[in-house]
Amino acid sequence: MKKVLILGGSGFVGRHVCAKLAKLGWRVTVPTRRALNAQAVQTLPLVDVVTADVHDPAQLAALVAGHDAVINLIAILHGTPESFERTHVKLVRSLISACKSQGVSRLVHVSALGVSETVSAAPSLYLRSKSEGEALLRATRLDWTIIRPSVIFGADDKFLNLFAKMSQIAPFIPLAGAHSQFQPVWVEDVAQAVVNALQGQGHRKVFDACGPEVYTLKQLVQLAGNASGIPGGRPVLPLPEWAGQLQARVMEHLPGEPLMSRDNLASMRVANVASSLPGLQALGIQASALSAIAPTYLGRHNPMRRNDDLRAHAR
Repeated sequence: MKKVLILGGSGFVGRHVCAKLAKLGWRVTVPTRRALNAQAVQTLPLVDVVTADVHDPAQLAALVAGHDAVINLIAILHGTPESFERTHVKLVRSLISACKSQGVSRLVHVSALGVSETVSAAPSLYLRSKSEGEALLRATRLDWTIIRPSVIFGADDKFLNLFAKMSQIAPFIPLAGAHSQFQPVWVEDVAQAVVNALQGQGHRKVFDACGPEVYTLKQLVQLAGNASGIPGGRPVLPLPEWAGQLQARVMEHLPGEPLMSRDNLASMRVANVASSLPGLQALGIQASALSAIAPTYLGRHNPMRRNDDLRAHAR
């Protein structure tokens, strides 16, 4: 039986990867700082959840030992220069060292669309740190595959669901980066791309992971509103650059994880769409369209639908 270590296995994409590999009969190890964070995968057959700090090089090397492959899904969207460096660069460096010391050569790394092979060309801390991490990996002799997804959507996403919730309470939506372009990709397709790469496709290659449709951020906000029961979606007010920066600065200081940051806005200067690299089709996947998938789960935000569900349950 093959064994794979999944860093970030309890996250949005990781949960889907774990489920697919368990069905294939792979033994999966998911490290987490708190077992409570991995409840979604603990009940899956062949999935072992272990408490560990993957940022500790010694613990990471011990985790890698005895596995046939490693998948790295760990990433952050918001943070300080130090936290981006720690997550996207230092962790990759430690992971490369651990793989070499433990004799594990196969590594699938999920990066991000918009990453540049010229680190200095990246406009944001997020993209620069992602670029640095990729550069470290490409410089090794490990048997790596890099997958660069666009924004990922799915039933539990924090992207379209957020816009759907906003549409229920706001008469209009002021929006920074409204004309930024995205090519959203379904979480199931990203997870399948990881699994297909792990099974032998795409050795030492980089792949774009994108859906078949390109949207502006404004269009995505309106689509989410429409799918959640607001015909046509709420009016969107595109903000000029200065107002967008102000909005992002305010959001950075709100409690909890920011909805948007100035670094996010900098990242959106790069169109988040497919490049000339091979795409999902090269990994044997026909990408699903957001327009077909998103309405199947965004409708739960519609108050009328919730009332209908409650009445049906009452019967």
